[in-house]
Amino acid sequence: MLGGGNAGLCAALTARRAGRRVIMLECAPKHYRGGNSRHTRNLRCMHDHSADVLSGVYSEEEYWQDLLKVTGGQTDERLARLTIRHTDTCRGWMRQHGVRFQPSMTGALHVSRTNAFFLGGGKALVNAYYHAAETLGVEVAYESEVVELNISDGRFKSAIVARGGSQREIEAKVVVAAAGGFESNLEWLREAWGKPADNFLIRGTPYNMGRVLRLLIRDKGVKSIGDPTQGHFVAIDARAPKFDGGIVTRVDSVSLGIVVNRHGQRFYDEGEDFWPKRYAIWGRLVAQQPDQIGYSIIDSKSLGRFIPPVYPPIVAKSIRELAGTLGLDPDPLEATVAQFNRAVRPGTFDHTLLDDCATEGISPPKTHWARTIDAPPYYAYPLRPGLTFTYLGVTVNERAQIIMQDDRPAANMYAAGEIMAGNVLGKGYVAGIGMSIGTTFGRIAGEEAARHAER
Repeated sequence: MLGGGNAGLCAALTARRAGRRVIMLECAPKHYRGGNSRHTRNLRCMHDHSADVLSGVYSEEEYWQDLLKVTGGQTDERLARLTIRHTDTCRGWMRQHGVRFQPSMTGALHVSRTNAFFLGGGKALVNAYYHAAETLGVEVAYESEVVELNISDGRFKSAIVARGGSQREIEAKVVVAAAGGFESNLEWLREAWGKPADNFLIRGTPYNMGRVLRLLIRDKGVKSIGDPTQGHFVAIDARAPKFDGGIVTRVDSVSLGIVVNRHGQRFYDEGEDFWPKRYAIWGRLVAQQPDQIGYSIIDSKSLGRFIPPVYPPIVAKSIRELAGTLGLDPDPLEATVAQFNRAVRPGTFDHTLLDDCATEGISPPKTHWARTIDAPPYYAYPLRPGLTFTYLGVTVNERAQIIMQDDRPAANMYAAGEIMAGNVLGKGYVAGIGMSIGTTFGRIAGEEAARHAER
């Protein structure tokens, strides 16, 4: 197994339970193990009735339509529906390996129908899986970087692994690539984005350098999928660290106020849809603004209605004072707020529904949850693009087999997790689906790899 996040762990556990010897190569040190899975909170699950921590019904078709909407149709329906169906039954398997679930917190009740939350978050899930893997006898090699793959005619033979200043060759009958994307590789990001990439913050692991991905698609004849500029981009606090800030740096106030760029201008509908379906578009939107910076602005009416990020808001008694504190020209910001306030039409505010509070006569509009910004004090959060993972990856089929450039499946190579997520996510994101993809294809890859190794 190349990679020790959720997908790699699911594959390793599945293959080991099938009686196969498994070695997992994790490039991070032990205290950083788990990749981006450490920062997750939940996975999105279909279900046809209320079940444990999930309420109501979330059908396959509704799930599919939610995914179709955010991706704009850039998804493989066959693989997407395979993922969706798998989420109906995976929670029992997860519990068998130590994962525990909890009811949605107060600030996330609106996703209690669609998402199952991990007790203790992603770090607890990762620790549970590692404990289960070690108990079953999976060999784990930390700080082990894959520097070369010996592949001939679509068949994996061995991996060259650097560890502790030396290299060794590891041969195997089968390989599962679950080593993530390239979001931590700043040079590769600049190749895709140019100079704007210098202002991106990487909210996940600093160890996803894309080495395995690059070897496969650039050197070893594997068919790629996806756009290198597409990924899971979230608007996060601009004061967050360059790497590994995690979910606590996300700013969830966007739908309750307005967002402006450094010129004090709004640039997108803040109330387009429920936040779990739209939060992952805002990083990319901010990335397209001058200097890749934005500002979420709310007033006192909205404070306490969203999960607060780790950094406190910037506070001022007036919009003019707020502009000065943010380093913005106060006149355009005051004009933007005044224009927005005049455009707000009366309605019944309800942040749990697609309510009728909207604007009229301005562009961009605010479709829902539009309320005047006129109750001091005023609050602002500076925003930067927070990149979680990239969508450029390897092409796979429903058996998680890696597809070569001649469109034939590789003989003994499989993939799971972020490294193949672009098959399902051409663009956009809906909360929890990353873990759904990793869990589904991790288990499939583990089953297929174990079956192949038995031959």
